[in-house]
Amino acid sequence: MSVSEKWFWAAVRKDLLGYRFRRQVAIGPYFLDFYVPSAKLCIEIDGEQHLDRTEQDQRRDAYLAEFGILTLRIPSLDLFHEDEDRYSAWIREVERICQERKK
Repeated sequence: MSVSEKWFWAAVRKDLLGYRFRRQVAIGPYFLDFYVPSAKLCIEIDGEQHLDRTEQDQRRDAYLAEFGILTLRIPSLDLFHEDEDRYSAWIREVERICQERKK
């Protein structure tokens, strides 16, 4: 895992937000960075290499959407940033989406 993924995992593991998060989940030909089964939410921590992979990422997101899975893409630098507000804002966004999509 990247540093950003480790920081994210530390914030969500062991059901700290009240939802079960899994990491490196295989769905079809893809591996999801993080997945919340109860909310059908995929969370991808995107490094700079994703700037050149827009079309591939769109195809992947569309494939997951066919299964009702929403993909939230978080720029890696937002989690690796010294600004705690940015980091906390993403965690709150994940929590909000989980609450909306919880089955």
